[in-house]
Amino acid sequence: MAQPDRGNPFSELDNPFQDPAVTEHQSTAQYATLDVYNPFDNRGVPPPYHEPSAQPPATLPTSQLPPTVTPAAKKPSPTEPKNYGSYGTQESTAAAAADLLRRQEELNRKAEELDRRERELKNASVGGTTLRQNNWPPLPAFCPVKPCFYQDIDVDIPQDFQKTVSIMYYLWLASAGSLLLNFVACLAWFIVDGSQGSGFGMSILWIVLFTPCSFVCWYRPLYKAFRSDSSFNFFFFFFVYFVQDIVYVLQTVGIPGWGFSGWIAALTAIKTVNVGVAILMIIVAVIFTATAALGIIMLKKIHSIYRRTGASFQKAQAEFATGVFSNPAVRTAASNVAAGAAQNAFKP
Repeated sequence: MAQPDRGNPFSELDNPFQDPAVTEHQSTAQYATLDVYNPFDNRGVPPPYHEPSAQPPATLPTSQLPPTVTPAAKKPSPTEPKNYGSYGTQESTAAAAADLLRRQEELNRKAEELDRRERELKNASVGGTTLRQNNWPPLPAFCPVKPCFYQDIDVDIPQDFQKTVSIMYYLWLASAGSLLLNFVACLAWFIVDGSQGSGFGMSILWIVLFTPCSFVCWYRPLYKAFRSDSSFNFFFFFFVYFVQDIVYVLQTVGIPGWGFSGWIAALTAIKTVNVGVAILMIIVAVIFTATAALGIIMLKKIHSIYRRTGASFQKAQAEFATGVFSNPAVRTAASNVAAGAAQNAFKP
């Protein structure tokens, strides 16, 4: 046995490939498959025992090869549940819930109003007019003057016309307030310019005359017309309110000496009085303009409502005749006149 060369690291005994256990091994048919075995082809399945065939396998043409079956793509299930936890879905659900709550509150409010109105009407029909005490104008209890009218728009007026009647009521309040402010402006103008005494006196007349007369002559007929669908009250309202609109236009124009702080009077005051009084009169002129414009718009709107209600001049005449002959004072006067005429006829 040869001794290894101590100075050569690649000597025979130091070469691992010259190990007798390796060099004595001969490839046989039993171990033939180990030379070509790939553990990744069969995924862990051990190779079959190799038996060498006498003839190489015949190669089939490509047209005769069996078709390769590929796995079909996974299709989504039609019953796959949707994602209900997204942010958009939660936001829409919250908005729908808020809308339902708002509608529920509105329905509850309308139901309460209808119940209250039904109770008021039932009490009025059972107890007569004693339960419907006058509540307008709203005066304190210690005041010696008591309210003169009963007014409750939510009870007396149908729901479809409550907004219209409410707007007309606020328009009357704005008209009264503008006349009060007009009185203040005319007073200030009279203090600065003593020659404007006639305009100041007329402003007092307008506020004293127009404030109660406008309420009695056009607002109350409008209230009664919508309350009882009265053609006569509609006709009376249209006649008086047309005159009221003409007065609104005159207030807006502001002819000097008429007691209205309209545009002409305000522009005149700019040249003759101080700036403070002129600005106050311009504010009054703007309010008069807005009141006149809203008055004309509401007149056209109420006339369109009146035409849809089926009212007519014949119905107004019939209501007037019925109302006149149903009045106890008129019937008493008519009977007295008839009795006096009969007595005069039988006298010799």
